[in-house]
This record gives sequence, C-alpha cells and structure tokens, in this order.
Amino acid sequence: MKTIESLGDLTGKRVLVRSDLNVPLDGTTITDDGRVRASVPTIKRLLDAGAAVIVMAHLGRPGGTPDAKFSLAPAAARLSELLEQPVTLADDLVGESAAAVVAAAKSGDVVMLENVRFDARETSKVDAEREELATELAKLADAFVSDGFGVVHRKQASVYDLAKVLPAAAGTLVQNEVESLSRAVNEPARPYVVVLGGSKVSDKLGVIANLLGKADRLLIGGGMVFTFLAAKGYGVGNSLLEEDQIETVKGYLATAEANGVEIVLPTDIEAAAAFAADADHKVVAADAIPADSIGLDIGPDSAELFASKIADAKTIVWNGPMGVFEFEAFAGGTKAVAQAMIDADGFSVVGGGDSAAAVRRLGFDEAGFGHISTGGGASLELLEGKVLPGLAVLEA
Repeated sequence: MKTIESLGDLTGKRVLVRSDLNVPLDGTTITDDGRVRASVPTIKRLLDAGAAVIVMAHLGRPGGTPDAKFSLAPAAARLSELLEQPVTLADDLVGESAAAVVAAAKSGDVVMLENVRFDARETSKVDAEREELATELAKLADAFVSDGFGVVHRKQASVYDLAKVLPAAAGTLVQNEVESLSRAVNEPARPYVVVLGGSKVSDKLGVIANLLGKADRLLIGGGMVFTFLAAKGYGVGNSLLEEDQIETVKGYLATAEANGVEIVLPTDIEAAAAFAADADHKVVAADAIPADSIGLDIGPDSAELFASKIADAKTIVWNGPMGVFEFEAFAGGTKAVAQAMIDADGFSVVGGGDSAAAVRRLGFDEAGFGHISTGGGASLELLEGKVLPGLAVLEA
C-alpha cells in the first residue's frame, strides 16, 4: 500500500485528505469527537511537510442534497481547536466557494470542503457519475491522501475513484488501522480470542464463518446472542431474535465443535420488563428467560466467565457491546469485557463503531488498548477477509 512518502516533496502542494468526520451530534454539539481526534496526525504530518491541506468528509446520510443539519461546521470547529489554527469551511464541495477557499490556501493552511454526500455522485452506483465528481475534486489539488478508514470498504468517489485520478497514498490512520487489524487477523499470537456482540447475528455472519477456522475462542454477547441461545433450544422471551438465522447458527455451533473452536455463551442474562433505562430487571439463567422479559445484557456470572476467557489471550479482538451499555443498568457486561482486555497482556483491538463508543462513554483510558479502530463496517469486513476497494486502489 502506497504511503505518504511515495508522494515525494509536498512543499507548496495542495493535498486532498479524505478523513472520517462522521461524528455523533446533539444538535450542533459533537458528543464523541474520537474520529476528529483520529484525523489530526495525518493532517499535522502533511502540514509539517509544507502542504496546504484540503479536508473532505461526510456526515450522516443527507441523501445527495445539501442539508444544513448535516453540515461539517461542527467538525471544522473542533478540528480547528485540535490543530490550534483556523480551518476554513467552504459552502460547497466543488462549486465557487470551494474553488475560492482552496485558491486562497497557502502552505500550512487547512481548509475543509462541505459534506461530500451533499453531492449524489459521491455514492452513485454508476461508475461514470462517481468518476465525474472525482475529476472535479482532482482539479482542486496535486495529490490525494486516503485517511478515512471508516469508508474504505465503500466504492465512493472521494474514497475510490479519486485515488485513480491523482497521485494517491494512505494516511497515517489508515496505515495504522490496516497494520493493527492485519496483525490480529493474519498473524495472531495465541490464544486468539474474539468477542462479538451488537444487535444482529446477521451483521456478523461473514465474520463468524471466517473466524471459525482461525480463532481459538469466540465469546458471544449482545442482542445477537439470543439467536445462539434459541439455536440451543432455549426460550428467549421478548429478546431480539432472528428466527431465520437459527439454522445457520446451529451450523456454526457444529462447525466450531468440529474445528476445536470454543464458543462461549452467557450463563446468565439481565432480563428486563421493557427496553428502558429504568425498567425493572433481574438476573436469570440463560436457559430460563421469562416469556414476558427482554434480555438487555449478559449477567454478572457471564461477565466473570468472559473475563476469565480473555485473561490468558495473546490476541483479543472485540466488535460489538455485550448489552445496552447506554443504560447504566445494562452496561455491566460491556464494562467487564473492556476491563478484561485492559488487564490482559495480549494485543487488543477494539473494532470501531459501538465498541469504540462504549470505551469512551464508559470512561476507559483508550491507551489501555492496543488499537481502537475508527471504522466499524470496515474493520468487520477485514475480519471477514474481504478485499476493501478503498485499500485495493492504494496498492503500489
């Protein structure tokens, strides 16, 4: 994969950087700035090399048309604070404002283009439409750096097509992501333990299938666990259940047994009367969930069990919370997994998305983990063993 060094002397050059600034907002207030902070090292590196940096990113799903509530203004303001210098935001992506802002940028300046998804061509399934936008973007710069790991699994204009038009390289963030995840997936020190959670087992089918031939242990929690419990013949009450995946999960359980892979399921569940932060709840055995209850977290015995299965691991990959961690009463399982990963001596990877959000929301020191990914979907696809178009296009 081509790196920034391959771009040569960047003094006085204008460099387009595709960052991932898709941050959660409460109105115009960023509630988790992790992705903005993660974008800083590459931008600083380019500034130190004498470049003028033009940042591109998306926010939300505006549907291909400008929408003020999806403006990158909050991200530009936060990036300015982190860089301790102005970040000028254009009013558009490739229009008059973008051209003027870029034209005024000098070596050492940072400017930002408005949300790339305000232009429908960004996510078009028609190659020619994406290529047209990429060509317009390319007129603004001399080189392109791909640093939005959260979108490298997408064949989009600012991720894939632009890299075919301009001299292109991976940014520091993308490099670190690929190296860390590849280390965990391709050359894991053993025992190799994977913790999977989140709401739906269908979101993780490819990952599970791939890991059944690689991991030593799979620990299953979150909403997806109830399909596993149902596959073992247990009632799951009103818990999240994908009935159409029960037979698939039965096959996974059989394959795991045949391959000597240990699948660890919860022994107890925090069962609630309703999906609510203040719902009445109690701990029940995993095979005795009341018919009128909904499972919202793994139970305390399961939390201890999972921690014990992580303790001796030399490689740990975690993707998906163990329960509804946003509700304090149902955050215990997720807290236990995070703490166990910190306590273990092995190399640990938090696979982005809700897992990374949980680490920050629950107050854990990010330095305690080997790597925290910024891309939930992209990290999942790497775990599946897929080729990611935004990475493949950067191959030397």
